[in-house]
Amino acid sequence: MILLTRAEEIVLLAVYKLKENAYGVTIREQIHQDISRYWAFGVIYKTLKKMRDKGFVDKISGDPVAERGGRKKYFYRITPEGMKALEEIFNVHASLWGDMQPISMD
Repeated sequence: MILLTRAEEIVLLAVYKLKENAYGVTIREQIHQDISRYWAFGVIYKTLKKMRDKGFVDKISGDPVAERGGRKKYFYRITPEGMKALEEIFNVHASLWGDMQPISMD
């Protein structure tokens, strides 16, 4: 069984949701949309590096862009192993929370 850290789960799910448009800025915006918090780019890129090392995402070089001063934009794509990891963490959550009622402070 593949268990993801919470950061890996959040970033990997953002990459999955963004499909072909997953790069640093859009990943950060997706995370903000999902959890209402802005993460530092350093945290996002460190997590992406760890997931590349594990084979969960690929890093793809885009063409140089004039508005970026001629620098390349790097995109991230989920791999089949990354999809498997997301499926497994989804099943873990479903198993853990499946029969729970909403938690309240009462």
